[in-house]
Amino acid sequence: MKPLQVSPETAVKLAEKLKVPLEHLMHMPQHILMQKIAELAKEEANKPASPDDSGASS
Repeated sequence: MKPLQVSPETAVKLAEKLKVPLEHLMHMPQHILMQKIAELAKEEANKPASPDDSGASS
């Protein structure tokens, strides 16, 4: 199995978000990684938006 083809910056951010070592992330099967990303997205969608996350600038 070849390592994931993502940029180093993306890999670091994903490893932090998923709370897995970078080495594990790079060799994680793609279907499992996609499942974990979907779970993260679902959790983020269920969080109430804080005023800082609105994206509007004053």
